[in-house]
Amino acid sequence: MTMEHLRTPRTRMIYLLAIFLPPLGLLLNGQPFAALLNVVLIIPCLVLGLIFHPLWLVPSLYAVISVYMRREQRRHREIVEAIERHGPPPGWRR
Repeated sequence: MTMEHLRTPRTRMIYLLAIFLPPLGLLLNGQPFAALLNVVLIIPCLVLGLIFHPLWLVPSLYAVISVYMRREQRRHREIVEAIERHGPPPGWRR
């Protein structure tokens, strides 16, 4: 994961929300079903986290990975659309 995608303040804010308020970060990233799954995931992680503390990190990790994958998917789609619209870059061979 490179740091190029963290340059804009909005992107940084989505990742901070995904860490500290995972369902809200997923909702604002346009992933309502992932946010619902995260809420369902939070309940057992809070209860079982009393015994095994690292479980408290699972919902945040799930949210950060989901946000990252969705953003990479959007970026990939934009590149493919640009290639379809304008053609391949100069010097590109098949």
